[in-house]
Amino acid sequence: MKLLLFIFSVLISSTGFAKTYNLSINEKMVSFSGEERKAMAVNDTIPGPTLTFTEGDTAEINVTNNMDVETSVHWHGLILPNFQDGVPYLTTPPIRPGETFKYSFPITHSGTYWYHSHTGLQEQRGVYGSIVIKPKKQKLKYDRDLVLVLSDWTDEDPNEVLRTLKRGSDWYSIKKKTAVSISDAIANGAFGGLLGLWKMRMPGIDISDVYYDAFLINGKKEIQYSKLKAGERVRVRVINAGASTYFWTTFGDSNAMLVSSDGVDVVPVKASKVLHAIAETYDYIVTIPKDGSIEFRASAQDGSGHATAILGSGKIHKAMRVKAPNYIERTKSSGGMSHSMDMSSGMKMDHSMPDVKMMDHSSHKIMNHNMKKEDAEIKKGMNSKGSEFSYDILKSPIKTSLKENNVKNIELNLTGNMWRYVWSLNGKTLSEVDKIKISRGEVVRVVLNNKTMMHHPMHLHGHFFRVLNKNGEYSPLKHTVDVEPMKSVTIEFPANETGDWFFHCHVLYHMKGGMARIFSYGDKRDSRLDNFALSNVLDMDRHWYTWTEAKAASHYGSIELTSSNTRNQFNLGAEYGWNKNLEADISYDRFLSDYFRVYLGVNTENKVEEELGATDTVGTLGVKWLLPYFIDSNFRIDSDLNLQLSFDVDYLLFSRIAIFGYWEVTNDFGWKTKLPENSSWEKDYVWNLGLEYIATKNLSIFTSYESRFGMGAGISYIW
Repeated sequence: MKLLLFIFSVLISSTGFAKTYNLSINEKMVSFSGEERKAMAVNDTIPGPTLTFTEGDTAEINVTNNMDVETSVHWHGLILPNFQDGVPYLTTPPIRPGETFKYSFPITHSGTYWYHSHTGLQEQRGVYGSIVIKPKKQKLKYDRDLVLVLSDWTDEDPNEVLRTLKRGSDWYSIKKKTAVSISDAIANGAFGGLLGLWKMRMPGIDISDVYYDAFLINGKKEIQYSKLKAGERVRVRVINAGASTYFWTTFGDSNAMLVSSDGVDVVPVKASKVLHAIAETYDYIVTIPKDGSIEFRASAQDGSGHATAILGSGKIHKAMRVKAPNYIERTKSSGGMSHSMDMSSGMKMDHSMPDVKMMDHSSHKIMNHNMKKEDAEIKKGMNSKGSEFSYDILKSPIKTSLKENNVKNIELNLTGNMWRYVWSLNGKTLSEVDKIKISRGEVVRVVLNNKTMMHHPMHLHGHFFRVLNKNGEYSPLKHTVDVEPMKSVTIEFPANETGDWFFHCHVLYHMKGGMARIFSYGDKRDSRLDNFALSNVLDMDRHWYTWTEAKAASHYGSIELTSSNTRNQFNLGAEYGWNKNLEADISYDRFLSDYFRVYLGVNTENKVEEELGATDTVGTLGVKWLLPYFIDSNFRIDSDLNLQLSFDVDYLLFSRIAIFGYWEVTNDFGWKTKLPENSSWEKDYVWNLGLEYIATKNLSIFTSYESRFGMGAGISYIW
């Protein structure tokens, strides 16, 4: 009987009825950097196992949560029923500790895809893996498959990473040596460019926000596939599962042919150097040379590290070394740029495209990408011109154009604030806007204008979209698109689904910072989600982050507590000079825009210098505005009707040494208090100037002169 059941199950699997996987998510200790750290793994591996299907199968995937926190799995790039998409609280219930959730959906298309947690920052901790779907009919000739999953690893808790970014720390760029200091800029003729960036309230040029302790390919810094034999044609499926790292990928042989992007076939093109955005997948066909092996190299775009894979054995054909970015030159060129978009260098729309049916509305099936003479084209290839990668090399083998008679145009500006690490679309985070309503039958055309200095890989769940490029009617289909700094990209897709679908930046920390939207067909919410409030998704960018800074010096001591989210901030601070000067305040700030806020607070200080016998306590009302050049200004009036104006600055002078200063003037016009005889107003000045050596992320050593406390030196610690 058991034998019959086994045979039956095999027959079902082989005929495309069902294929079952059991996945468990658990915590485990890893040592990717040489230091043991707690991670999250799928079936005890990072990355998780490769799930293989054949087009036409039904996927049945049981996911068990063996952790003490909620989790989830999103099937990235797959066209599937809305309830199976795996965004907790939006489309699918979260998987609570000890529970198992069964995902079940038809496999309607082939290609290379991946899966990952959509809960918190778990993806950064290791919850990701690959998906390979074979077509019903093989279209390309090759001998073997090889999946390469790229990722980044930090020894820090990802929540601590985000908290560090939220408090405006320069530590990660300092540690990566990508921060451009004043002395560096002056010495290399880039000071004008640096001032230009400061004028636009951009702290400097960096490519990645986070310092990583390791970059990995299939969980290894270096890995070799020695079983690949000379002369074999290998389909190399490359997946960027990084949390915030773009990779330059290079092959140590000129025969690498790019044949697929985001799971969809493209006209084969020779591409030995590709900028691989986060969440994208690219497939290549390479031939293992007779005289040795091929090096595949994934280099972090910011130049901070790399990982390598050796394909084959014997003599290594080394991959191209991608030079680290020259941050001085980037500072020179970026400092004089305008906020206006350079539309001429972005993707251009072809509005004359004839209609071609791209989706089968009834079955969710992607069009069948028939490719005639594929093998001949692989041999011939299409050489990509220039050293820099462009989507213009991606050409669909068949027309992908859509009808023009029912187009919904949407413009989304990608916006952000590195100062407080808030990321947004059109200046608003996910929690601050309504869903984007779309209607079935429309062609949705979205113009993405990147107003920031960071790359943003924008991903739409549950759909493929056209990326409009120079190939016009043959523009490629993708599910994730890189939008370069200060550039524009246009995408479009047929609205042929149901429910709500997430659209977000796939830099994990940008998404958590608010750069996301929900495309909604307006359908009634699935009743199976009745006990799972949508607010759990919408409020992700409203999370509060808290930090404390304490200073102990020879002339004074201080403590400052800050708790902040997207639009709100609480401040509590006190400083005491050893000469018996005391001041303390508490305030609530409300951000009306990225750089402008109003506040209400209470301030207390001793009435007479160097005497603690009496204090003066007043209510305060004011505005704070981060001016160009990162001058933090503060204008307030207190309950005694005194007016106060102050300015605060902090600049990186050398690689680890910052210069800081503060100037404050308080004016008493006698509107409420009695002034000395023959005096119409009084002024009180407070100022300081100092240097700070940044020793670690949390610890600094400083020296300063303070007008109330005198000269001294001490330490500062943030936690």
